[in-house]
Amino acid sequence: MINVLIVDDDPMVAELNRRYLEQVDGFRWLGSVSTIQAAKQKLLESEPPIDLVLLDIYMQKDNGLDLLPVIRQMPNNIDVIMISSASDMPAIKKALRYGVVDYLIKPFQFARFQEALSAYREERQMLAQREELNQSELDNLIRRSNSRPASEKLRLPKGLTRLTLQAVWEWIKQGHRQGFSTEEMANEIGISRVSCRKYLVYMAEIGVLDTDIFYGSVGRPVYLYKLVPAKVEIMDTLLR
Repeated sequence: MINVLIVDDDPMVAELNRRYLEQVDGFRWLGSVSTIQAAKQKLLESEPPIDLVLLDIYMQKDNGLDLLPVIRQMPNNIDVIMISSASDMPAIKKALRYGVVDYLIKPFQFARFQEALSAYREERQMLAQREELNQSELDNLIRRSNSRPASEKLRLPKGLTRLTLQAVWEWIKQGHRQGFSTEEMANEIGISRVSCRKYLVYMAEIGVLDTDIFYGSVGRPVYLYKLVPAKVEIMDTLLR
């Protein structure tokens, strides 16, 4: 589970974000605080440790940006998603300089919140389970928030991220073009079978993969996937 601290001095907003958080799998709320001092104390003393902070900027007594350098000096790795009404470039640039993983401008819809957390969860899972990344995967990770507006990108279904899709695609291209199962991919890539199946089903839906069903003598049928060479261009467009 990813342990989350909410830092916001508006009780109604903090409660809304907590309720949103509880609707996204893999996250656990460990508390909400309304000041930077309280956040520092919670980050230092929390057991289990905090993994992710949902941080506001404009608070009555504090500026949330002042917490970022403090977090960077802490020994454990703590990530930050900014959730703020601040849309001015100085605030955004400072947040990005300190490596926030996402930035949500209030007001926002739950779908955007879910997208931010799902992407973070997928990337965290991959980085925890992989010993190394190839260049394409690393490029995708570094450029996750690139200069192209989201509206110009081909959007993936909710719960899927480009980084994990890139890993799945690279594995398929590296010789696993036909007759592979979800379990085989999950064991080699290092992500769960449930996650792998979501990506394989999606790729089958857009025509990149064909699906065969193998019925053994006992147990559930096994789904075997194979690449459709004529559809490779679809993936190249998605991951461009």
